[in-house]
Amino acid sequence: MKSAGIYLSQLLEIYGVDTVFGIPGVHTVELYRGLAGSSIRHVTPRHEQGAGFMADGYARVTGRPGVCFIITGPGMTNILTAMGQAYGDSVAMLVISTVNAHGRMGSGEGWLHELPQQQALVSGVCAFSRTLHTVEEIAPALAQAFAVFGGERPRPVHLELPIDVMLASADHLPLPAAVSRLARPSPNAASLDEAARWLTAARTPLILAGGGAARAAVEVRALAERIDAPVAMTINARGILPPEHPLGVHLTASLRATRELIAEADVVLALGTEFGSTDYDFNVDGGFAIPGQLIRVDIDPRQIMRTILPQLGIVGDAGAAARALAALIPPRPRGAGAARAEAVKARYIRDIAPDMRGDLLLLDTVREALPGAIIVGDSTQLVYAGNIAFVAETPSSWFNSATGYGTLGYGLPAGIGAKIAAPDRPVVVLSGDGGLQFTLAELASAVEAQAPIILLLHDNGGYGEIKFYMTAAQVAPLGVDLVNPDFLAVGAAFGWAAQRIHDPDHLAPALLAAAARTRPTLILFGDDLRQIARERAPASG
Repeated sequence: MKSAGIYLSQLLEIYGVDTVFGIPGVHTVELYRGLAGSSIRHVTPRHEQGAGFMADGYARVTGRPGVCFIITGPGMTNILTAMGQAYGDSVAMLVISTVNAHGRMGSGEGWLHELPQQQALVSGVCAFSRTLHTVEEIAPALAQAFAVFGGERPRPVHLELPIDVMLASADHLPLPAAVSRLARPSPNAASLDEAARWLTAARTPLILAGGGAARAAVEVRALAERIDAPVAMTINARGILPPEHPLGVHLTASLRATRELIAEADVVLALGTEFGSTDYDFNVDGGFAIPGQLIRVDIDPRQIMRTILPQLGIVGDAGAAARALAALIPPRPRGAGAARAEAVKARYIRDIAPDMRGDLLLLDTVREALPGAIIVGDSTQLVYAGNIAFVAETPSSWFNSATGYGTLGYGLPAGIGAKIAAPDRPVVVLSGDGGLQFTLAELASAVEAQAPIILLLHDNGGYGEIKFYMTAAQVAPLGVDLVNPDFLAVGAAFGWAAQRIHDPDHLAPALLAAAARTRPTLILFGDDLRQIARERAPASG
């Protein structure tokens, strides 16, 4: 018999799914019956939260949804945090779970893994959650999920199969030779004409590029060069313009220098950015404003009308809009835009604390030592500095959880997912000692998955950022000093190469040696190394 579980795996193959992250359980055995006979790779984390974070990292690098198989009940409550991060950062994730059989679902009779209303619990962190009550619903539900991933703002989707449905026969259901794909909606022609007129007449145009434009680097670059406009990139948009491009501004809009650039722009074109506070008002000082005319392009019409209302809103794909605008606007003489971008880059350093200057020096060392590296971050000191001013090489090569939802424990499993997605590229994970211990067991997953990532681990004995914040607020710093394990011994026990470095000069050689290994590497450092980097960092731009 071809069960529903087998049928589902066959459909996933047709959709091009090549990897599934999950932990088998008694309620998902039938899903694994189908997976075992397929071409799909299975990766086992040590916790369902790790499965979600791995799927997130995989999705950001590939541009395809990360897929998870999750048991009902505790499996779903465990993955909710990862789904929340993916929801906040618009990451495509397909979570396929079981749920108790009809007649037992939500009965309150104490069946194994029973939740009163699993679908209701999950629905707040996904585009939609659907219970598949019959085998015939599987194919349409998958089609709807992939319509979200390909045709609108990507976010997690949850599909749950009651156990009796998963065991049912699908022999009568044929497999399609191919599946339909939705193109992202094209912008309205009249709105594009209006935007083109504004940008043609602009004296100081500016582009604000967000994560929604990360897959449109070619189109954004062509438009920026056409209208001679600097491009200020949010955290999830870093790398849309390469480091050497004269129009690139790899600086957060929370900086005074970037805000000055925005203030002098008479027309601002915002492409795929939600104007979230972690990019535009990280210090919550209320100082971000756009005095010029604002054009917002976003695939989500509701997002266009949130936070900052535009004078002109355009619903559609950022890449399609940029391409169309470039065709409508006559080329502008080059030079003024690059001068404006260079001016902001020359003065931004005044706004950055000395510690962050040292951290940026360390991050530059990583980029220069490992060209093409993907840098995945947790919420930790080096990441905070990088989100302020790190210059990424390519799109989706710098991402972390210190945005939006802002979870801890993200870096290590997301880095594993990124390495599985791009096995030929170096993957460097930035984590702190506190954050790492949220998902410490995933050290084993990296070895098992043969994912030789590099973990740069900052050990400052606890939650240093929170301790500083509490002290500044004159609150006794309780709960922030941790008893840490011997991280080098723990790494070695899991099969990692592990070393500690004390000088920034030793970072590049350690990275190069790690990149040459076929097993993961943990590089531990403390505040002594950061202090030396701080002393060596430039004090002016």
